[in-house]
Amino acid sequence: MIISIGSDHRGFELKKRLKEYLEKKNNKVLDCGTDSDASVDYPDFAKKVGESVASGESKYGIAVCGSGIGVSIAANKVKGIRAVNATNENMAVMSRKHNDANVICFGSDFVDFETAVKYWDIFSTTDFEGGERHCRRIDKINKI
Repeated sequence: MIISIGSDHRGFELKKRLKEYLEKKNNKVLDCGTDSDASVDYPDFAKKVGESVASGESKYGIAVCGSGIGVSIAANKVKGIRAVNATNENMAVMSRKHNDANVICFGSDFVDFETAVKYWDIFSTTDFEGGERHCRRIDKINKI
């Protein structure tokens, strides 16, 4: 699987560890930056992750900042992206089952590495339920 990952400076360490984890699981990881803990602006990296997923270059994206909120907002501005700031297991499940989310976001101030891996594994292995109800709602989102 091809996965895009990006973060700002506050999410850099978590991003680096997640990238290593994903590569050990034989995924191809497209690193959208940043490359250090020097201060940068999170929208730049969330946009790159979102564009990679929206274009089909990667199947899923992971975006990390301090809270997970900023990268989620920014990624959702990219047409075709449905990003979720997963703060518990159920959100990781439901974002895929009902919303066909394609980018998962983490707040490094709130989610440690082990928890992020758990949520990622749930997110990436949960299938979209489909069905008329969920597809109709996603279609409405796409038209906004």
